Amino acid sequence: MKKLTLCEGGPEVSSLCLGTMNFGTKEDEAISFRLLDMYVEAGGSFLDTANCYAAWRPGGKGGESETLLGKWMKDRGNREQMFIATKVGWGYEGVKVGVEGAKILAECDKSLRRLGIDCIDLYYAHNDDYNTGVNTPLDETLAAFDKLVKAGKVRHIAASNYQSWRLERALNVSASHGYPTFCCLQQRYTFLRVRPGGDFGVQLYAHKDVLDMLASRGLRLLAYSPLISGAYTRATRAIPVPHHGRDTDARLKVLKQITKAKSATVNQIVLAWMLHSEPAVIPIIAASTERQLQENLAAMDVSLTDSDMQQLNTAGDA
Repeated sequence: MKKLTLCEGGPEVSSLCLGTMNFGTKEDEAISFRLLDMYVEAGGSFLDTANCYAAWRPGGKGGESETLLGKWMKDRGNREQMFIATKVGWGYEGVKVGVEGAKILAECDKSLRRLGIDCIDLYYAHNDDYNTGVNTPLDETLAAFDKLVKAGKVRHIAASNYQSWRLERALNVSASHGYPTFCCLQQRYTFLRVRPGGDFGVQLYAHKDVLDMLASRGLRLLAYSPLISGAYTRATRAIPVPHHGRDTDARLKVLKQITKAKSATVNQIVLAWMLHSEPAVIPIIAASTERQLQENLAAMDVSLTDSDMQQLNTAGDA
């Protein structure tokens, strides 16, 4: 599997990241282990989880995904081959929303214990408290991450669900205090654009201003919900309302045309479009079955020409 850097001079990671949000809850241990093994066999090593995954599932309290990953790595003896990303910020049983300094330090220790590791490769601020009303100062959040990096508990830090101007401010705070800087941004992103005024609440979408800011800073975008929970292909899953814009039909039409021409699936073209973008976007793929994961992994074999990318990028433009 191709490798990409998270930022200029930053760590190299797999170009497809495996999201493990439902592992240990919706997906039981047996299927979760099979999916993890399949991903590794395809050359992948970049796993994404969070301390709160998946508190909203029946029987879930939070921490289940991290715990399962820890058990799998111990069983397979492959910790040193994996790049583990987890997050802090959203609430779960006994923990409130927020990225206050003390909470970051305490939650890091919990995640390390659940994962069974001594250092987190990539630790995210899962949300910006500016958007949640908690209003933790950026320097307090970044000072806590600095302590974790200096203690050897975290290697790199990242942001998720940050507005472009807030991310820029965070980078400046880090620079002025000598703190580690966010090396990438994880944001909601897919082929369909969001209509004017449309949004996903606290799940911030990577609009053009975000993409431009990341490119100017040499930071990578990691896309969550790249396949909008199966809505591109499953009749039972509607396209989310924020994506109902004037260009939606035109973009879906071109997407289907390219899909047919490449003898691929719609999902594969969406993922391939991200991988062929300049700069490339790292999709966070998810699967509950081996067939779904196999389809997603096959997106790496889809080759899009400059003409294909031009058609996809300009579809629906006025």
